[in-house]
Amino acid sequence: MEQTKRSTFKLLFYLKKNEPKKNGNAPIMARITIDGVPKTFGTKLEINADNWDLKFGRVLGKSAEALKVNKKLDNIRGRIDAIYEDMLKHEGFATSQKVKLAFLGVGVMDDAILKVFNDQNEQFKKLVEKEERSEGTYNKYITVYNHLSNFIELRYHRDDMAFRELNNDFIREFDFYLRYDLQLSHNTIWVYTMPVLALAQLAIKKGLIRDYPFEDYEISMQETDRGYILKEDVEKLMMSELPHLRYEVVKDLFIFSCFTGLAYSDIKKLKRNNIQTFFDGHEWIISRRKKTDIASNVRLLEIPKRIVEKYIDVTRNSFIFPIPTNATCNKHVAKLIEAAEIITEQKVTFHTARHTFGTMFLTEGVPLESLSKMMGHKNISTTQIYAKITSQKISKDMDLVSPKFKAMEDAFIIKMEQKDTPILKTANAV
Repeated sequence: MEQTKRSTFKLLFYLKKNEPKKNGNAPIMARITIDGVPKTFGTKLEINADNWDLKFGRVLGKSAEALKVNKKLDNIRGRIDAIYEDMLKHEGFATSQKVKLAFLGVGVMDDAILKVFNDQNEQFKKLVEKEERSEGTYNKYITVYNHLSNFIELRYHRDDMAFRELNNDFIREFDFYLRYDLQLSHNTIWVYTMPVLALAQLAIKKGLIRDYPFEDYEISMQETDRGYILKEDVEKLMMSELPHLRYEVVKDLFIFSCFTGLAYSDIKKLKRNNIQTFFDGHEWIISRRKKTDIASNVRLLEIPKRIVEKYIDVTRNSFIFPIPTNATCNKHVAKLIEAAEIITEQKVTFHTARHTFGTMFLTEGVPLESLSKMMGHKNISTTQIYAKITSQKISKDMDLVSPKFKAMEDAFIIKMEQKDTPILKTANAV
């Protein structure tokens, strides 16, 4: 016979006074009892024993601490109630041990979100070791994993959660945690929630859940101006004196990126065999972007070609450049921009050079489709961002089209200079 919650189920919170913490607080324990069989576990909460209401299993008073702890206790009770009801509905029965293990995430690890996430990260790490994927992307996934793990422990007092427990409230609260608890920007939240949404899709493919749990959650990247420096600033940097000899490599690499659009990670892995004479007799960089594994073929103009020649025999391995760490590059770029007296609204980093390539070459007339291919973008919509942020491009386009209206303009001017035209007489009459 199906059990009923009223006659068999009980949840009690109590203090473990015989094992006080170093700060004098007592741990708050939970005891689940079903059909007279009790099972206990720690809630990871603690309180001063003098503030505990033994009768109601709650913290006394309305202090900020009391309200905070009681809210968490209510949350635990709600989660356990939901697990119990779910077991009765889908399995026909529940035991205190099963409810306890389900709440703690034990016994459901094969279909739990952090378990699957960790497995995915381990597989990704192997691709990084083979230099097939970016270490930066791997580090991002580790960061998201840590944020998600901390969120689950803070919000649900659990070590993990089964995919079947996920719903729209879960992803919205994770968004809230990133946005307000960690004070992250909207676009960073977008970056950090994408892997979680992808995990839910993966769980469907693996047969762990039937339906997508985050159906009503939407987030998109907010378009922002991408920092870049102008063509004349690039020239100013090229002609500027080095503040110190140690900045020379970074200066050359930054300028190289301005004329090739290659990001730091792509320059770092650039080898001699990536420089090839192509069908047109010119030298090209034939490579694939480390971040996206998309082909990025760029014809070498004279400036980047000379920089390659300068370093081609410097390294002892097959890599072209002796490249410092990304942090060092960013630090040195800031010094170089300051020394060249280049004024910008946004902070200039090494990656600014890639955006400079996009805006500079688009402004000089390179078609959007060609630029997209050179930059290794998956979608031309990514490249279109560069078209929206430079007024110089619009001005140059108007310069090109302006002569085509010259005859019309001349005729209009002559007409306007005829002061006794009917329109002027009408206007004077008014």
